[in-house]
Amino acid sequence: MATLTSAAHPLYSGKSLLERYQEMRSTTMHLVEPLSVEDAMVQSMGDASPVKWHLAHTTWFFETFILAEQLAEYRVFDPAFRMLFNSYYKTLGGHPIRQQRGTFSRPSMSDVLNYREHVDESMFRLLKQELSPELLAFVELGINHEQQHQELILTDILNAFWTQPLRPPYAPPAEKRGSAATVASPLRWIAHSGGAVEIGARPEGFAFDNERPRHTVLLLPYRLAARLATNAEYLDFINDKGYQRPELWLSDGWDTVCREGWRAPLYWESRGEEWWEFTLSGMNRLDPSAPVSHVSYYEADAFARWSGARLPLEGEWEEAAKDRPVEGNLLESWTFNACPSVEKGDGKEDQLFGDLWEWTSSAYLPYPTFRPEPGAVGEYNGKFMCNQFVLRGGSFATPSSHIRASYRNFFPPHARWQFMGIRLADYER
Repeated sequence: MATLTSAAHPLYSGKSLLERYQEMRSTTMHLVEPLSVEDAMVQSMGDASPVKWHLAHTTWFFETFILAEQLAEYRVFDPAFRMLFNSYYKTLGGHPIRQQRGTFSRPSMSDVLNYREHVDESMFRLLKQELSPELLAFVELGINHEQQHQELILTDILNAFWTQPLRPPYAPPAEKRGSAATVASPLRWIAHSGGAVEIGARPEGFAFDNERPRHTVLLLPYRLAARLATNAEYLDFINDKGYQRPELWLSDGWDTVCREGWRAPLYWESRGEEWWEFTLSGMNRLDPSAPVSHVSYYEADAFARWSGARLPLEGEWEEAAKDRPVEGNLLESWTFNACPSVEKGDGKEDQLFGDLWEWTSSAYLPYPTFRPEPGAVGEYNGKFMCNQFVLRGGSFATPSSHIRASYRNFFPPHARWQFMGIRLADYER
C-alpha cells in the first residue's frame, strides 16, 4: 500500500480524513434507507450477499484491520464477529460459506447497526489523531473497500427484488439524462495512435495493489466507439438470431448459453412484441437509446464479433481515459440507472466514467513484477487473478471519489448481475 494523504483523490480536496470517513459511512446508510429489515436479509443467489451482511462486513474490516490491531484500548464489539463476517481472508482463520450468508438471522439488524455505531465511535476518535503512513494506508483501503460494497448493495438488492413475484422498485424513477431521445445517435469512432504507452497507477496517492506497478505496453493504432452499445443495437443482435449462432460465441460462452437458456440480457422480459427491463426503479419498457446492461463477457464478445468489431484491451481503454476528468453518471447523480449518451461534440468518447462498467478483452492478470502485500491484506486482490476479465470505468452505482482511469474491476466471464455494458473497439484501418 502506498503512502497516502487526505487528498489522495482530486475530489477529496479540502476534506479531512475524518470528514471523508463520515461522508462515506453516511452514504452507505443512505443507500439502505429504502429497505426493510426483511429486504436486508435476502440473499437471492450465491454470488450476492444480504444487505445486512454488507453493513456488518464493511464494519468488520475497520475493526479487524485497524482498531483491533492498532489500538490497545479498543474493546471488540463481539469476538464471534471476527469469524462470522470474514469474507475470504484465509490467514485470519475460518469464515462461513458465502452461499449461507442469507441464513444469518442473528445477529439482528439492530445488532449490526449497533456494531457500526460502536466501530464508528472508535474510528472518529482515531481519525482526530495524527496517523502513521501505514495506518493512513489502511484507512484509505477501508474507505475504498466500503465504497465497493456500496455498489454491491445496489447490484445485490436488484437481483433480490428481481427474484420476487412482485418485482418491487428500490427507488422511484429519476429523470434520465437524454431520455427524450427515442433513437441513439449514429455510432461514431474515435481514433487513437497507440504506440508505447504507460498504464497503471502512479506511485503517489491511493490505488489498489492490482493497479500497480505502472508499466509500458505497446498498442497498435486503434479506435473506440464514441459511446456504449445501446439496447436498440443489442436488439438487432437478438433479432438476427445472435443467441442461436454458435459461430459468434466462444466455446465456453456457447456452452453457457445452451446450459442456462440465455436469450437476452439478464433482467429483460419479453411481453408479446415488447421488451421490458427490470431496474432499480422497477419494471420499465426497454429504452432503445439507453446502453445495454447486465451482459456477460461472453455476450459482450459475441455482440462485438457480430458487429464486425471487438472489445477493447484494458490498455487501450486506459490510454483513452487517462487525461479525462472523472465525470459522468456516477453514484452522486442518484439516477440509479444507466442513461443514454449525450454527445458533447468534442471529438472524444462519452460515458468513459459512469453509466456502466465496460468489459475489456484483457484477462485479469498481475502487472509485470506485481507482488501481493504481506499478511492478510495481500489476499484482497491478488488471489483472484485467474479465470476473470477486466472491466473499466465504473457505473451509475460507483462513487465518483472511488473511480480513476487505472481502476481494474474484474469478474468471471459468465457474470451478469453487475452493472456491465459494452464499448466496441477495433484496430485502426
